[in-house]
Amino acid sequence: MPFILSIETSTTVCSVALHNGVELLVSEEIRIPQTQATQLALMIDSVLKRANVDRTALNAVAVTAGPGSYTGLRIGTSTAKGLCFALGIPLIAIDTLTVMARQINKYNPRKALLCPMIDARRMEVYCLVVGSDGKIVAPVEAKIIDAYSFLEFTNQPIIFFGSGAMKCANTIKHADAVFLSDVHPSAVTLGEMAAEKFRINEFEDLALFEPFYLKEFMIKKPATS
Repeated sequence: MPFILSIETSTTVCSVALHNGVELLVSEEIRIPQTQATQLALMIDSVLKRANVDRTALNAVAVTAGPGSYTGLRIGTSTAKGLCFALGIPLIAIDTLTVMARQINKYNPRKALLCPMIDARRMEVYCLVVGSDGKIVAPVEAKIIDAYSFLEFTNQPIIFFGSGAMKCANTIKHADAVFLSDVHPSAVTLGEMAAEKFRINEFEDLALFEPFYLKEFMIKKPATS
């Protein structure tokens, strides 16, 4: 069974996991914002040490492909690609929102629609809508939320979740909606999904792969007096 190292840095929660096939061996998570650059390498070393697995034994590295934090995605991607280049192993990438949807669908007995949301700015979120069968109902987009958002889904139960969900709770008009805030993409779920991609040899082009930012990075200029 392949050893797959999974890296998730697309939000303020950074996580690393090591799987042997679909079996989780070790995982670590840190919730201190803006620490990916300093903590990620340490977390990777710690996970491998705890599992007693040398990095030369790795068969693939998986990373969330975005959308999410521009800086976080850059850090995760550059680290993953660096490991793959150094070890001569393939890179696996999975959309961040798809990973979040898989996590919540494990706890979805009503077969509700799933709408993972990552906070962008003001009333904007990165989101998509998927069914309980995993099929995409509405594609990934950067969406400004107002009273008319998601009205096409009012005939079905829906779960809004993620870092952008709660700020939308008083704006979205849906009689059968649940809003969950403390849900973030996890390297544990990423690793489970990566094992499926490894089995069918679905890998990224190491030279060409870039994260899916969805929006251009905006540099805020300091105010002039």
